[in-house]
Parts: sequence; structure tokens; C-alpha cells
Amino acid sequence: MPPHPTVERPSNVSDALARGRLGVPSVIFFVLSAAAPLTVVAGVVTTGYAVTGITGMPLAFLAVGAVLALFSVGYVAMARRVENAGAFYAYVSRGIGRPAGVGAAWVALIAYNALQVGLYGAIGAAAAPVLGTLFGVEPHWSVVALVAWALVAFLGLLRVDVNGLVLAVLLIAEIVVIVVFDLGQLSHPAGGSTSFAALAPANLLVPGAGALLVLAMTGFVGFESSVVFSEESKDPRRTVPLATYLSVAIIAGLYALSSWSMTVAVGPENISAAAGEQSIELIFNLAAAHLGDTAVTIGQALFMTSVLAAMISFHNTTARYAFALGRERVLPAAFGQTSPRTGAPRMASLAQSLLGLLVIVLYAVNGWDPVVQLFYYAGTGGGFGVLLLIATTSVAVIVYFARSDTAESLWKRAIAPALATVALAAVVAVAVANFATLLGVAPDSPLRWIIPGVYPVAALIGLLWGLVLRANRPDVYARIGRGAESTTTSLFGPTVEQPVPVESRR
Repeated sequence: MPPHPTVERPSNVSDALARGRLGVPSVIFFVLSAAAPLTVVAGVVTTGYAVTGITGMPLAFLAVGAVLALFSVGYVAMARRVENAGAFYAYVSRGIGRPAGVGAAWVALIAYNALQVGLYGAIGAAAAPVLGTLFGVEPHWSVVALVAWALVAFLGLLRVDVNGLVLAVLLIAEIVVIVVFDLGQLSHPAGGSTSFAALAPANLLVPGAGALLVLAMTGFVGFESSVVFSEESKDPRRTVPLATYLSVAIIAGLYALSSWSMTVAVGPENISAAAGEQSIELIFNLAAAHLGDTAVTIGQALFMTSVLAAMISFHNTTARYAFALGRERVLPAAFGQTSPRTGAPRMASLAQSLLGLLVIVLYAVNGWDPVVQLFYYAGTGGGFGVLLLIATTSVAVIVYFARSDTAESLWKRAIAPALATVALAAVVAVAVANFATLLGVAPDSPLRWIIPGVYPVAALIGLLWGLVLRANRPDVYARIGRGAESTTTSLFGPTVEQPVPVESRR
């Protein structure tokens, strides 16, 4: 009996992302934009100082950067063998097993969607001082959010390199302003002398430093997305490792410099109180004192575009996760279709835009706080979800290489991933223990358990769905984690030319 032919695709769509459009700089722009440097410097850094009262934030960024660099050793080594826009989903599938991979996919969709839609709550607050200064009017946050939503939705349907160009312009300006602000702070030290007290290692050996590490970790969320764009990179084997390592180094260095320069300008003994009183405005107040009002206006404008750039980056990342799941039929097949003209994941992008619109309207109609109840809660919850994915993927890397014949060194396939796994597990434990503090709620608040508890529930549901697919739809199960390779497999089973590998039975 002849093998079943593969099913023909509709002529107006494609099931592959556009290849060869992103080089190392473009991928770095996507990664750093997701990290939102100015948003982190103005928000996460000041929050860390205010909440913990500890001056070790610069060292926390460097420590987390070192852990993520360790994680990246195995991560990029596996990226050379597993090219998939689903990233964490694909890695867990190929390492721990397909059911676990589907569980990771559910966690990823929730985490990245939370990060994406949460930013719509921040854009109004970020835009208010800029629009007030320039036009003397501050529109309702939802108006600004809807304008940003329309722009992000439009860009999400265009070529990925067009998005990369927009991010390049926004990000370069943002980083330049951060460095100028830092230099202004360092050139005006409190008391007339530069203090290095915040860089003392003892600052990370005090009670509460664990919460500081968790906050620092949220500043790196997005670094992992370099692998998401591997299928669209010009040379994935070179682009992904370089983009990943450079992104971690740039993020760690920039954040450490900025958080240290704040303590120099205010004084280490005063930074906690100043951050608690002024919050996000601290960095802009320092700029006003040292650089003048024009610099403040420019900085506030770029703070707004920082949020916008993060929206664009997370929209692209989230859409590609949904695309990867649709292509492998874990989600409906429509999500796995791309536009033949732009190569963008059309349906996945539209679905992401629809979700964003619904959230904006829901919060606006009900009068809910867009900053605390949307941006802060969703952002914290989304960051925790990504942390769980990073820790799980670190285990998956070890298992994958243990099962594979590889020329990778022992350091890349086992030692570095194992060290990273231990460190990441410790950070996860600290995050769970300090979640009420991270959210800024009372220890007995239901949110303290509801938000982090969403992820194990989602992972369990995804795992069970993976088992259902294995029992009832082996053709779909065989696709899981295969990426672009899955499109060479028939919807009714493997073709003669593309047999299902042994690992498909896991």
C-alpha cells in the first residue's frame, strides 16, 4: 500500500517563517528591546532599592548575568541542533519529552502573553508626563494604550526585519540616554566623592538579598528570545550564540552601571529612602538636577518608547510561540500559517492583537488600575513564568545531551548546565518565598499564591494534553518539537522520505 501523500497547503499561506532576514545586530535589538533597559533602570532598580533597603543591586545584576551566562552555554549549544521558533517548548520536548514540552508551551504562552499585555497598562503612565509637557494635556491611559496597540498590531503583520529596524532606532536612542544619565550622576557624586560601597560583596550576603536577585532576574527577561528568531536568522549557528552572549553581557553591564551610578549621585546611605519617595521619577529628578529640563523631557519620551519597543518585541516573540505550536498542530493549524508576502505569523499575530485589545477594553470599562493591577501584576507573574521555563530548560539541556551522541565538550553539555540548574532552582525557591514582597501585597493575600500557582496548573494541563495526543493522535505527537522539520511529515503519518526518529516515541 503506497504511503499517504502529504496534505496540500492553501495557496495563500505558508507554514514557514521568512529565512535569512536577521543578522546578529537585529536579533540583539529584539532581545534588548524585550529587556526594556530604560524601563528597568527607572522602575526595577528603584523598586529594588525601595523594597529591600539593600544597596547591592549592581552586584545582583552581575550575579544574575553570570548565572544566565552559565545557562547560555548549554542553551546555545543545543540551539545549534534544535532550530525552532518555539524555543523553550522545543528544547523541553527534545530533552525531557514531548508531554513535558507541551506543558512548557502552555507556561510560555501564559508568561509571554502576560508580559505583552501588561505593558499596555504601563504605556499610559509613561506617556502622561511627555504629553503633558509637550501638549498640555494628559489623555486617559486607555487612549494611549489603544494607539500603541494599533501600531504594534500593524507592525506584527510586517516583515520581521522591518520590526527590527524600528527597534534599532528606539533602542539605540534609549541606551544613549541611559549612558548620558549615568555619566551625569557619576560626575556629580553626593558629598563630592565617588562611593564604591554598593559594589561591596557583603551587600549580597544580608537578609533580603534573595528578593533583590529575583528583581534583578526580571530585568533580564527577554534575553532568551534570541533562539525564537533562529529560523529567521541569516546564520543561526553563528547568530544565536553571539546574540545571546552579547545580550547578557550588555544587559548586565548596563544595569550594574546604572544602579551603581544612582548610589553615587544620591549616596549609598540615602538611596533606599530616595527610591521609596520618588520611585520611577528618581532617575529623571537626578537628570533634571545634573543635565537640565531638556534632558528630562528627552528621557521621559524615551521611557515611553522603551515600553513601546518592549511591546513590539514581546508581540513578535509570543506570536512565534503560537506559530510554532500551530505548525505542529498542538494548537489549531491556522496558528501555523504565515503570510507569503511578509513571512510573518499572520494568525498568531492577529490572535495576540485581539487579546491585547480585549484586555485594554476590560480594564478601561471596569476602571481597574492599569499600572498596579495590569502592568505590575502581569509583569511580575510573566517574569516568574519565564524564570520557571529557564530553569526547566536547563534540565532539558542536560538530558538532551546525555541522550545524544555529540562532540560538545563536557563543560557545554553537562557542567555549565548543571551549575546553572542549581543556581536557577535556588532563585525559583527564593522567588516563591518572597512572592508577596515582589507583588507588594500582604503575606496572606490570595494573589501571593494565585499568580505563581497558575503555572504548575498550566504545565499539568499541557502535560495531560500531550499524553492525549500520544494516545489518540500519534501523527500530531510525532511533530512536537520538530520545528520546520514537522512540515515534511504527513498529517496522516511520516512519509517514506522523512521517517519519524526513535525519539518520537518518547
